[in-house]
Amino acid sequence: MSALRVESHETPERLRALQPAWQQLGAEAHGGLPFRLWEWQDAWWQHMRARQRSVGDRLWVHAVHSEAGELLAVAPFMLTHRPSVGPLRLRELQPFGADPNMTEVRSITCRPGHEAAVFGALRAHLRTRAGEWDWMNWGSVQEGSEAEALLRAQPGVRWVRETPDFLMPLPADWETFRSGLKRNIKESLRKCYNAPRRDGLEPRLEVAEGPAQVAEGVAHFLRLHAARASREDTVRHRDVFSSDEAQGFLGDVCARLAGRGVTRVFLLHLGDAVVAARVGFLLGDSLYLYYSGYDPAFAQYSVMTTLVAEALRWSIERGLRTVNLSTGEDVSKTRWGPECVRYREALELSPSLRGSLAWDGYQRARRAMASPRLSQLAERFLKRSAG
Repeated sequence: MSALRVESHETPERLRALQPAWQQLGAEAHGGLPFRLWEWQDAWWQHMRARQRSVGDRLWVHAVHSEAGELLAVAPFMLTHRPSVGPLRLRELQPFGADPNMTEVRSITCRPGHEAAVFGALRAHLRTRAGEWDWMNWGSVQEGSEAEALLRAQPGVRWVRETPDFLMPLPADWETFRSGLKRNIKESLRKCYNAPRRDGLEPRLEVAEGPAQVAEGVAHFLRLHAARASREDTVRHRDVFSSDEAQGFLGDVCARLAGRGVTRVFLLHLGDAVVAARVGFLLGDSLYLYYSGYDPAFAQYSVMTTLVAEALRWSIERGLRTVNLSTGEDVSKTRWGPECVRYREALELSPSLRGSLAWDGYQRARRAMASPRLSQLAERFLKRSAG
């Protein structure tokens, strides 16, 4: 391939100028992940970037163009300073999405077939500016990809975290899908429908699609997600959207993507009550199932299993090829028999002496968080907060 051109976008005005081309790139290179879309990244920056004295984020988005000017990739990077001012700052170059796992896969959006050339050009460019950052987090790199092969060939790249993502291939009809399930999940599904019916409660799926419906659906979701997190008699689930910033971000990104026909909110009714909700994103012939919530008063009916089954049936009836059950390994996903796609997070230190010293200092500060005497000071230095 001819030489690629790498451009940095470090101001809001430069970022907005990239919007039309980024939206087009996202439509063609999302890979079934909503996190690669312009709307997700821009909403995240508006709501979730750190702006306090202890931690501050600076725009460092990079775009990679072909020789003819075609946008091949966007690296939604930011430069995170700890503290945000002063000569002794630690400087981490990382993708947008440093949050409580709201952005489940933090990755570069790259046109298929260009990964090796794009990552090579981007890495070479960033190393010419190595004096401005201490270490770099490449984000989530898919196992077996050209990008992983290129980074593994570089000395000093460290692989620090693995994220499993579960993808469900879909057959042409529901009966074929159901007959291929394991015996235990078939029995579970039978009980999910029969138990509420014996109590006079008929399960019914509602799918919110338009902007107004989606806004109402997100409100149901936030209520039920918090209710699920409040349970203490089962496996604990964190309320990921407990903060005002997180709720503002979710409402914003769902509204933006609803305007493009992407957002869906799956709502399960039992009788007159909405008892379970799950946010989804329809991307081409794939549905990404995001976070969920349910009313603990109806837990005896396994309403989340019913809701996932209904979302799978809905997808099959619309001819979708896959449903992404989202990241994280747990039985609520693996019981359906999905394929596992693995992402690995890659770190690279700046070739400067300062990079090694800064990384060592950062690691010492993180270890100090385990000490009762030093944890409060270390947390103030390291912990992010939006706004």
